[in-house]
Amino acid sequence: MMKVSIDALIDGAKSSSVVSFPTDTVPALAAKPKNSRLIFEAKQRSQDKPLILMAATAEELWPFCSGNIQEFQIWQEVSDRYWPGALTLVLPASDRVPIEVNPLDPTTIGIRVPNSTIARQILAQTGPLATTSANLSGQPPLETMAEIDAQFPDVLTLLWEEELKNQAGGVPSTVAKWTNNGWQILRQGAIKLV
Repeated sequence: MMKVSIDALIDGAKSSSVVSFPTDTVPALAAKPKNSRLIFEAKQRSQDKPLILMAATAEELWPFCSGNIQEFQIWQEVSDRYWPGALTLVLPASDRVPIEVNPLDPTTIGIRVPNSTIARQILAQTGPLATTSANLSGQPPLETMAEIDAQFPDVLTLLWEEELKNQAGGVPSTVAKWTNNGWQILRQGAIKLV
């Protein structure tokens, strides 16, 4: 059993541990971006499925993106409208993104600010983390901390007795990719991008 307090989870994430905590969609597996390979190994995840960077504020994520002034303006308008929330933006990556986050396509990066007080509290202390849903690759996302603790015994799981009441019914985030023609929806989730 690796259920830990919020302080121990934050300390673990700051070092080199994989951690798990609730978000506004499905529970996350998370690690410092340079330690992303630990998440790929734990999930048995193919490297062609990149992780996303999650942070407490949009301002912490923009340095990982690369675009012109007009593009940043469009991206910020969307983030102002939908964040914190269940929307992942896939944008051109800057050279600040560690290759480990997206090993096969380092030109893009997914970013998100979750609408979860506890997740943002953790992220405010750790800085941006590489994240993905807490489940073995190809299986449905786990919905309780107990399930995560059982499936990932080596992951530091937040000791949180309440079930994840603030979730959007376990629906993953909407994923929208920026292209030359505007937004392309890669996965429709809880948020409808208009």
